[in-house]
Amino acid sequence: MLTIYSVSDVARRIKQVIEGDDSLAGLWVRGEISNFTFHTSGHMYFSLKDASARLKCVMFRGNNMYLKFKPADGMLVFAYGTVGVYEKGGDVQLYVEDLMPAGTGSLYLAFLQLRDRLAAEGLLDAARKRSLPRFPSVVGVVTSPTGAAVRDIITVISRRAPGTTILLIPAQVQGDDAPESIVKALDLVNRASAFIDVVIVGRGGGSIEDLWAFNDERVARAIAGCKVPVISAVGHETDFTIADFVADRRAPTPSAGAEMAVPDMAETRRAVLQLSLRLEAAARTEVRRHRERLERVARSHIFRFPQEITREHRQRLADAQQRMSAAMTHKVSGKREAFGALAARLDVLSPLGTLARGYGIVRGLPGRRVVRTVRAVAPGDDIEVVLVDGRIECAVTAVEEGGPDAGRGRED
Repeated sequence: MLTIYSVSDVARRIKQVIEGDDSLAGLWVRGEISNFTFHTSGHMYFSLKDASARLKCVMFRGNNMYLKFKPADGMLVFAYGTVGVYEKGGDVQLYVEDLMPAGTGSLYLAFLQLRDRLAAEGLLDAARKRSLPRFPSVVGVVTSPTGAAVRDIITVISRRAPGTTILLIPAQVQGDDAPESIVKALDLVNRASAFIDVVIVGRGGGSIEDLWAFNDERVARAIAGCKVPVISAVGHETDFTIADFVADRRAPTPSAGAEMAVPDMAETRRAVLQLSLRLEAAARTEVRRHRERLERVARSHIFRFPQEITREHRQRLADAQQRMSAAMTHKVSGKREAFGALAARLDVLSPLGTLARGYGIVRGLPGRRVVRTVRAVAPGDDIEVVLVDGRIECAVTAVEEGGPDAGRGRED
């Protein structure tokens, strides 16, 4: 008899066969990612392919949230998981539990991706790097209080700059809680930024996993946003972390970070002493040079006989004064002669001169108006005659018209 199965029956049977095969559980699959989708639910959907086949994959949020890198199309990876069947869609797919880039470790790839992302935001630009203070009074240290790094830092700073205050801000520097602990420590540094001149953030050496807290994005952004200059001193000289790139200075070791933070005061004192000696020698040389120059000037003929400098000028001045005096005398003499001539002319024209020659001025009384014609008076009028030495009041007894000779020879 013909048996007819439903689609669900067939899909269920396929699921039982595939999921019952132990060889398809807990296997690693190598392939290239394509059609990658990061769903808003947090699940990742993609395919793994090679030259001749394609396998659908899903990585649920609970598994992919611990990935240290972001998958992308074209990336060659190793996927660990179990093959199963999604009955509703009839899809055979790999349920991925772990994912690792092929050819490189996932941690290193995550490091590169974060570095590139921060660089695109400008957090790695040299232009935003701050200079370190020359002579800090307080140095903050963010590290484990029990590690070898803090002892090395304290030893170096105490030796190089004994008067420097070291402020330890404890933090976990390894493990899952380390990034958050470092971020909180840097927040404390920001709160006390008015009293801290520079801060060292770091720890001793270790594996990439041990140092991974300093590759965390939260730590990188906290360092970039720190209000005081930051020295990253993580691991050994060959170790590089994201913190090294975003910090204002990178030190190869914690001890080197301490040397970078403070000057060697003994060396500074020696340098100051050398500069003082050089300055004193230069000052002595300059004083000696000016003294020699002064002595040369003091021995010079001009300095010993300064009057010779002004002799010629005094003679020229005397000649000029003599010429000026002669010119003034000549000028005054000429003006005096001209003045005398004008005075003589004025004397001729002066009424007083006329009066001195025997003439008089007749004025009517009482108004004292000058009488210019006989028609201006009549018999009985009072007149006044002004002479050179006084005046005469008269009474008019007769008036006769005519020239200056009228009535000559008559007796009135």
